[in-house]
Amino acid sequence: MTKVKREKLDKRFGEWFRQVLIDAEILDYRYPIKGCGVWLPYGFKIRKLVTNLLRNLHDVRGHDEVQFPIMVTETNLRKEATHIKDFENEVFWITHGGLKPLEIRYALRPTSETAIFPMLKLWIRSHADLPKKLYQIGSVFRCETKTTRPIIRVREVTTFKEAHTCHATAKDAENQIKEATQIYKDFFNACGVPYAISRRPDWDKFPGALYSLSFDVIMPDGRTLQSGTVHNLGQNFSKAFDIQYETLEGNHEYIWQTCYGISERGIGALISVHGDDNGLVLMPELSPIQVIIVIIPHKKYLQQIIKVSRTVADMLSDLDFRVKIDQREDLTPGAKFFYWETHGVPIRIEIGPMDIQKKQVTIVRRDTFKRETCKISDLPSRLHKLVDHMSTELRKKGWKWMGKRMYRVNSLEKANELLKRRAGIVELPWCGEYDCGHEIEERVNASLLGTPVDINEKIKGKCPICGKTVSGLVRMAVAY
Repeated sequence: MTKVKREKLDKRFGEWFRQVLIDAEILDYRYPIKGCGVWLPYGFKIRKLVTNLLRNLHDVRGHDEVQFPIMVTETNLRKEATHIKDFENEVFWITHGGLKPLEIRYALRPTSETAIFPMLKLWIRSHADLPKKLYQIGSVFRCETKTTRPIIRVREVTTFKEAHTCHATAKDAENQIKEATQIYKDFFNACGVPYAISRRPDWDKFPGALYSLSFDVIMPDGRTLQSGTVHNLGQNFSKAFDIQYETLEGNHEYIWQTCYGISERGIGALISVHGDDNGLVLMPELSPIQVIIVIIPHKKYLQQIIKVSRTVADMLSDLDFRVKIDQREDLTPGAKFFYWETHGVPIRIEIGPMDIQKKQVTIVRRDTFKRETCKISDLPSRLHKLVDHMSTELRKKGWKWMGKRMYRVNSLEKANELLKRRAGIVELPWCGEYDCGHEIEERVNASLLGTPVDINEKIKGKCPICGKTVSGLVRMAVAY
């Protein structure tokens, strides 16, 4: 691997990220369609652990998993005018079935609202059918015209988890927004990925929503990556698709809806936040292999070393560690160390002749490369403590790193200075008015992420455009 120092990733992050995907065998981006890639076996295992985490977080809160077709008729796509207006430049159209032109074009879904809602109209009849909470994990397609980047900006989003919920009242929908926000907090916390939660400006909310919340992650190059979104749809789509339910009193009302999504960008954030000069660093909970055992060969003790290695592997497997022995004979121990370091395996156990004699093993942590020896009899308890400590330390490190890249300023000049060098997220007093917000965006040449929803302190300041005394902030960043 061509090493790129982490402190220099502000200028070479793209190179580092692509190299990690190659060296760790996560994704092959050489597929002959721009913006599409192939998940390799090791990367797919990471993906599976991440999607299983998402499934568990939704299942325990009463969501049911479904799978809808990826094709949507043009008729349904155009039922919600605001929605399609914002997506029509990004839609891939299917125009022929074989050689015969289709009477009605199909779209590869850019999102799934217009695929799901006609079915909800069939399924929801009365208050007894509510609430309904569904989710799916699949692909969505966007005709991305900007520069594509593996995982971060693609044309086929292969790992798109989207949830869609239906409720009887506005209050129930608002409570669901709170639950969805907590689900995503739990997800990013489990991944050790720090985030900022903001309410998107009204002109940049999800098409057709009352309002949108976003989870933004600061990447090593100082840009932000929108990695998760939560939307209160109100009754906009239920009215467009005529989804009503019968109340207890026998009246008919339109349902209230929410939706929320996380894509493979969550995996991109996981890779980027924890990675270092040597490549991938994985949270133990999300690593396909948690413990790699590397044999240090010695002719006299080789069979004993192999036997002890298998005993240790079996013992750890019985304790639900994901463990593997590297018995490749064509590589030196050093080459094996490097290989598993680039794959981000959290714990390396080395077993050589000295370890056999002392009935111990040597343990090396991937995050710090700290080495220690441990008696084989003490290994289970030591590894449990070590894994917990690694997860805690990676989370702390991530939040500390992000904290140093959150700035609060009072002037456009200072904001512009920080954003020009991609320092991270900048917070500035704002009156909340449309015209002032757009002028701020133009003058700092960055994106308004929105107003913070994850801070409780009192804010006092003056809007830099109109000069009004305000109690709110707006977040800005150079975004992907």
